Amino acid sequence: MDEKTEAVIELGEYLAAKFPTEIVEKTVALGELDVIVDAQSITRVAKFVRDDANCLFKLCVDVCGADYPDREKRFDVVYNLLSLKHNLRLRLKVQTDEETPVPSVSGIWPSANWFEREVWDMYGVFFTEHPDLRRILTDYGFEGHPLRKDFPLTGYVEMRYDDEQRRVVYEPVKLTQDFRKFDFLSPWEGMTPVLPGDEKATKEEGEGA
Repeated sequence: MDEKTEAVIELGEYLAAKFPTEIVEKTVALGELDVIVDAQSITRVAKFVRDDANCLFKLCVDVCGADYPDREKRFDVVYNLLSLKHNLRLRLKVQTDEETPVPSVSGIWPSANWFEREVWDMYGVFFTEHPDLRRILTDYGFEGHPLRKDFPLTGYVEMRYDDEQRRVVYEPVKLTQDFRKFDFLSPWEGMTPVLPGDEKATKEEGEGA
C-alpha cells in the first residue's frame, strides 16, 4: 500500500469518527475516497471538509448527477473535491429521489453554483437555497430532464425556425414509423466465403474472362 492510499484511508476513518450518523458509507477505490453522506447533512459535512486543517478541500472541481431508476432514491449527486494542501481528492455523494430537494453548497463553494444548475437541468434534482436555480444547458421552454434514464432519445419536442412566423417554434416530435425500426443485424453475421458486395465483383471477373 502506497503512502497516498494510506492517507486516503486515514482521512476516511477521520471523517467517519467526526460524523458517525451523517456518513452512510465510505469506500476507497483506485486510491480515492468515496463518502456517501445523508442529504440533509451535506452542508455541515461540506463546511467541515473545507475548513478542517486535516482536510482543507478548498476546491469544488465538479458537481454531477447519476440516475439509477431501480433504486428508491434514484439520484446520486456527486461532489468532486480537491485539497491542494494535502494533495488529496474526495468524492462526496448524496442520494435523493424525484421529490426530495438537496441543500445547495453554492454558499460554501461558489463554483458549485453552475454545477448545481446543470444537475437540476439534466436530472431534475432541486437544490434548496440556491441563489439562481434555472436551466443552464437546455432552452427556457424545455420540458423534462434529458439525462434521466427514462427520457426518450428523441426527446418530446423538436425546434425549428419558421420562415412565415420569423421565429423559432417548438413542435412535438414526429417520426415516420419506418424510422422507429432498426435492423441491428451486422452484414458480417452468417458470413460465407463470398462477402457482402463481392457478388458483383465475381460476376464482372467472369464476364471479362
